[in-house]
Amino acid sequence: MALIIGRKPVLEAINSNKNIEQVILRFGQTGGIINAIRVASKKRNIKLTELSQNKFDELVQNKNSQGVAAKISEREYLTLDDLILQTKSIQNPLLIILEEIQDVHNVGAILRTAECANVNGVIITKRKSAPLNETVAKISAGAVEHLKICQVTNLAQTIDTLKQYGYWIVGSSLENAVNYTSVDYKMPIALIMGNEQKGIRRLTSEKCDHIIKISMEGKIQSLNVSVSTGVILFEILRQRKNI
Repeated sequence: MALIIGRKPVLEAINSNKNIEQVILRFGQTGGIINAIRVASKKRNIKLTELSQNKFDELVQNKNSQGVAAKISEREYLTLDDLILQTKSIQNPLLIILEEIQDVHNVGAILRTAECANVNGVIITKRKSAPLNETVAKISAGAVEHLKICQVTNLAQTIDTLKQYGYWIVGSSLENAVNYTSVDYKMPIALIMGNEQKGIRRLTSEKCDHIIKISMEGKIQSLNVSVSTGVILFEILRQRKNI
């Protein structure tokens, strides 16, 4: 486990957008820097955990920690350019974009389905997104190790770049949408799945070439995002097998 320790180093790491999975505090601490760490962690949607002194010392094992540590991800993400380059030779590549999906169980389930559906790459937004931690790896049944994963800061720019390389952008939303089976997926596709509560953002929706939905027959009007992703991915796979 890779750790950053100390109050100032942890605060600087949070503010510098390092890929932090978790901030750990020794219980009962107060003060300006501690408050700043709390605020910065919340702003970046980083999990913050407070532990008793014994548990903190057992985990961190560093007398100079000042009661503060941050667990950083050791995963290396592809750049968008690298992901595009590595999928360039594939006929009709398929990418998934996860916009601000925050539940690690959803992310893990999506990655597992993506690998099973032969998705060529996954793009994850940096802001308000679940970290690719041990829980994600476990839920994904190891799929996270087999997928090309890219993390981006500006999704609007990412979409513009993908369009320049011939990708058609398909967003999943309940508003102004057509049935997911009515779209022709036999082309380079980037499928956007949005936040569990809010879905894809308005700006993202406006940049999509197609907005799709899965029609519901029951009283509940939407599926869990990981289930929706699986339904759509295997419709794409079905169409492409029938070329």
